[in-house]
Amino acid sequence: MPPSCLVTHQNPTGTRGTTRFTPLSFLSNSQHFVLFFGLLLSFYAATGVAQDLSDLHSSQHSSSNPCYDAIGEPKMCVPEFVNIAYGKEVVASSTCGTPPSRYCKSSINKENKVVRNCFICDASHPKRRHPSSYLTDNNNSNNLTCWMSESFVQYPKNVTLKLSLGKKYELTYILLQFCSARPDSMAIYKSMDFGKTWIPFQYYSSDCEGMYAKKPGVVITKANQQEALCSNVHNNINTPGGARVAFSTLENRPVDFDSSPVLWDWVTATDVMFVFNKLSTLGDLEEPNARESYYYSLSNLAVGGRCKCNGHASSCSRNAEGQTVCDCQHNTAGPSCDRCKPFHFDLPWSRATDYKAKECVVCKCNLHARQCHFNMEIYTLSGFKSGGVCLKCRHNTAGRNCNYCRQRFYRDHTKPIKHRKACKSCECHPVGSLGQTCNQTTGQCPCKDGVTGLTCNMCAKGYQQSQSAIAPCIKVHDNKDSPVNSCRKCRRSRRRLNVKKFCKRDYVVVVHVLSRESDNDNWVKFTVNVMSIYKRKQMHIRRGASYLWVSRNDLSCKCPKIRVGRRYLVVGKTGRQPNQSGYMVNRRSIVLRWNDEWQQRIRKYIKLEKRGKC
Repeated sequence: MPPSCLVTHQNPTGTRGTTRFTPLSFLSNSQHFVLFFGLLLSFYAATGVAQDLSDLHSSQHSSSNPCYDAIGEPKMCVPEFVNIAYGKEVVASSTCGTPPSRYCKSSINKENKVVRNCFICDASHPKRRHPSSYLTDNNNSNNLTCWMSESFVQYPKNVTLKLSLGKKYELTYILLQFCSARPDSMAIYKSMDFGKTWIPFQYYSSDCEGMYAKKPGVVITKANQQEALCSNVHNNINTPGGARVAFSTLENRPVDFDSSPVLWDWVTATDVMFVFNKLSTLGDLEEPNARESYYYSLSNLAVGGRCKCNGHASSCSRNAEGQTVCDCQHNTAGPSCDRCKPFHFDLPWSRATDYKAKECVVCKCNLHARQCHFNMEIYTLSGFKSGGVCLKCRHNTAGRNCNYCRQRFYRDHTKPIKHRKACKSCECHPVGSLGQTCNQTTGQCPCKDGVTGLTCNMCAKGYQQSQSAIAPCIKVHDNKDSPVNSCRKCRRSRRRLNVKKFCKRDYVVVVHVLSRESDNDNWVKFTVNVMSIYKRKQMHIRRGASYLWVSRNDLSCKCPKIRVGRRYLVVGKTGRQPNQSGYMVNRRSIVLRWNDEWQQRIRKYIKLEKRGKC
């Protein structure tokens, strides 16, 4: 709220529900204070009331939205200045008339003597009552109505007036017009939490140090610009209607208001309270009826300001619950436009200034999310350009802006990113692929050796499909040693064990297959338990744990056919193992499912070999 100077205009007919204030040009704090009092006093001294200038005020703005310029760009906007107190209830701690009581008014006659005229205050009598509602009605000098406290409520007792504004407002000034002499000591307090706590706003006293422990005339600096000061001058103007006390909230504050969050907070209030601590007396308390001449009485209470909307609204109105709220623009929300409205969190909320509207910006979620939140760390890393994080991305999208596809999906570039089918399923073949996550850009699945296709669903050129899930495509050769011919030859070579084969082999063992694992692209390693050893020639063989090495190509031809958990008779020749330990088995090895009946036959083969009858 810039410290603009204000002139009060009240409606003499009472047909308007508010009292309006016409803002003048932007002025410095000192200029604001001087011009404020000059215009205010000349206005009140002349008439006490004036015509409503609402038509003139409205003519200063075009019919378009004042929160946006002619080309639709957002700009700072503020509600009009009004007398916030007009028509609102004032709660007084003391009001005369219950029960009826007498009060006196003092005057000086021609003989320079004090003359007291006494009257009756009666709350039940229409013409003799002085309720607090008179403080915020139309102030008409021709028919002056005054609120009046009980007589002689003197220090240390006090009288309070509480005014609830119903919403956060930014206050420019507070004006009290007294029907009686001004108080010797009084204080103004504000609340920012609807009366739960109170903060001193300003003190007035003929003895600041004795009454409030404050030194008068303290210079305001950046360090104490939110400190309540004490004045022994009262900013008091004595007029025929009574004394006036006026408080300017930004008087002599040294910092530019638009750039000072401290001052934004200083002028913000939801409630205002006035505490009258001590009456002004003339030292005549011993005279008859003197105490009945001293009381607090005011004819008008005005609070100038506007709805606190943080530069994001040009008006306020009542919502469905009857509460006064800002008509928020710039994608803001809240009673005071103090937050961004849902899904507009790409930039942090901020108060608008004359230089920048600082509107809230919608999150960039490409139509794939309905919720988002602001992240300061991301905002900082982006160079203060974007901090919105989309939540619960839909349509198989992912990322801070729902701008790429989630796992197992890839981008369909035939459709825009905002299309609900911008991401397609990878659909990688469960046998031909190495996993279900494909390339985000091309959709290519990771294929096994010899497998090709976008989804790894076919064998590459030079490969032929096998029945193995580990190597679904095997290389095809054009000669007789091709895998196809090899498999056929392997199947034809399956024979039973006889004494001739027994004699030509280097080892004969019985193993129990425990597990299987792939050692590399060419070999498969089986962990086995050597249970029996019937023959070992030039080999260091012993019972217990060992390994069985089988060529991957031979295994894919099921030559030999080995399954985990079974026992086998292995008859083979010594060869170059792929490792230092174990047995190498190929298509020429004999691997037979073990049967206990084999024991007798093998013992017979051993005896024949010893006799040289192989």
